[in-house]
Amino acid sequence: MFETVRWEFGAEDSHFFGRTEAEGAWRLDLDAVTRALRKVCDTDCPVVLLGTAFSFVHLLDHLGESRLGFKLPSGSRAMETGGYKGRSRSLSKAELHALITRRLGIPPSHIICEYGMSELSSQAYDRMAGDEWRVTGDAARHSSPVTRHFHFPPWARAQIVSPETGREVAEGETGLIRVFDLANVFSAMAIQTEDLGVRRGDGFELLGRVALAEPRGCSLMSVETSNR
Repeated sequence: MFETVRWEFGAEDSHFFGRTEAEGAWRLDLDAVTRALRKVCDTDCPVVLLGTAFSFVHLLDHLGESRLGFKLPSGSRAMETGGYKGRSRSLSKAELHALITRRLGIPPSHIICEYGMSELSSQAYDRMAGDEWRVTGDAARHSSPVTRHFHFPPWARAQIVSPETGREVAEGETGLIRVFDLANVFSAMAIQTEDLGVRRGDGFELLGRVALAEPRGCSLMSVETSNR
């Protein structure tokens, strides 16, 4: 997915840092990422850093062990797609985003979250970068993050349903996330997930997987940067 994004939108010097090991698993080339981050910090060109949550954990832990930290150019963004799948230690979004801010210099207001799965043609995002933030400078960098509410595009809809009745729960209540995606042409229109969410208006607050649910998804990816 990220390599496709790089082909379509990335600058000529953008990179995809994933590699495939002998057993077929994805790995992050940590040395290559570190070199790229050093190079970026010598410029004033904002970058976009995209990766799964567990890839960010691998990178951030590596930087911590190496006692390294970067302050990426002003205006840089990070997008994390969530999902650990047992590939790293699990962190709450607040913890993960705090580490991204600490090690990469990207403020919480410029960290975007994506929710999607290979069975869907559309993805949900928590907000545009900068939305719901009214502080600037150092205050924004160190402020506590707001609660993130995910929204699908108009042609897709998420319902939060009771696992007992299958009916939509009331506002503010917790249930399973069910997604109707009209872009799923020649495929299943509705997907019943084992993810928990809280109903928030026409969006939802993501809580995570149901306890003991089988790990699934395409979260075996890596990290890619682009300066466009």
